[in-house]
Amino acid sequence: MHLSNSIEEFLNELLRDEDGIIEIKRNELAERLGCVPSQINYVIQTRFTKERGYNVESRRGGGGFIRITKVKVRGDEYIMHIINSIGSSLDYGTARALVSNLLGYNKITEREAKIILASLSDNILPFPAPIKNEIRSAAMKNILINLI
Repeated sequence: MHLSNSIEEFLNELLRDEDGIIEIKRNELAERLGCVPSQINYVIQTRFTKERGYNVESRRGGGGFIRITKVKVRGDEYIMHIINSIGSSLDYGTARALVSNLLGYNKITEREAKIILASLSDNILPFPAPIKNEIRSAAMKNILINLI
């Protein structure tokens, strides 16, 4: 297993054990896991994002910490959380992560996930990347609004 996967799994276990909220000290965690602190940063920045259902806060300095909160899934609030996290541009990789989370939280079916991803695919958006990502963002928000 790659180090990034090990760090992610360790943090997810802590989140499960601590009811979805953890506070960690980056240097202490890096020492415990036998890695450099920047590796902890990388995992948090790429795998504990709003799109994946997490809120991350950090405070720098001697008493600094990183607080990771798993967004609680309650009815349509989760879908609204996703809508609010989508900016004016959405790349296909992020769209896939959002759809994967919706599927994981049983907000959509596997068939619906496939339809959504097909409708947001680069193959059907014959525009340059900036325009394509703006259209994808608007389409994703519209799809999600109609799921509520």
